[in-house]
Amino acid sequence: MIDKTIKVVKIGGNVIDNDAELNAFLEDFAKLEGPKVLVHGGGKIATRLAGELGVETRMIEGRRVTSKEMLDIAVMVYAGLINKRVVAKLQASGVNAIGLCGADGACITSRRRPAKPVDYGEVGDVTEVNTDTLTALTDNGLTPVICAITADKDGNLLNTNADTVATETAKALSRVTPTELIYCFEKAGVLMDVEDESSVIESITPLTVKELIDKGIINSGMLPKVNNAFNAVTCSSIKRVVIKSSKRLNDDSGTKITV
Repeated sequence: MIDKTIKVVKIGGNVIDNDAELNAFLEDFAKLEGPKVLVHGGGKIATRLAGELGVETRMIEGRRVTSKEMLDIAVMVYAGLINKRVVAKLQASGVNAIGLCGADGACITSRRRPAKPVDYGEVGDVTEVNTDTLTALTDNGLTPVICAITADKDGNLLNTNADTVATETAKALSRVTPTELIYCFEKAGVLMDVEDESSVIESITPLTVKELIDKGIINSGMLPKVNNAFNAVTCSSIKRVVIKSSKRLNDDSGTKITV
């Protein structure tokens, strides 16, 4: 029996910046059977380019503050350079990939995040995911590759956290078809000791996550990832949510998020 579960996979972190690791991940992603969606970030490349152009990079609790100048850079890097590199590599691996940002096919609509209590600038919060567009693509053998640029109903592009894009995409798809959500990055999972790859926390529950945050074990850029993971697993019918290494996409490793 063919498994029609859609796998929503998010890739980011240092993997995007490392050609060898990205290529290896995309080869593994190509081997995933059944319909799939890839969501990618690319903050490190955007940060590097911003520095070369003299545009300041500001972060608050792991989230980027996006000025109008930074938004232009994010669009160029996420929707252009990275998205098309990934699509080309997947095509070379036999995956009929199609690159998208939120504005394409109105697949992800957002609204500008309110300036209070924290003004993140030209940042969007997802309001709607067009599952008709995405399932039409996957039903016809295409693999959507979605970057973290979304659009509001007035036609403005907005920078959106890629983990959030993956979460909201998986949540929406789970309402119409079986869905799994997999966050991949350079670490083996959520670690008790960030310097020890063997210290993977196998499972995180609502009862344990607060303690891990209070102790500083989950902090900085890992905070939005874990928060998004719990948002996904508690607010939808997603079958499985896991945070894991990009090098081990096709096994049962990583940190499972459970309720």
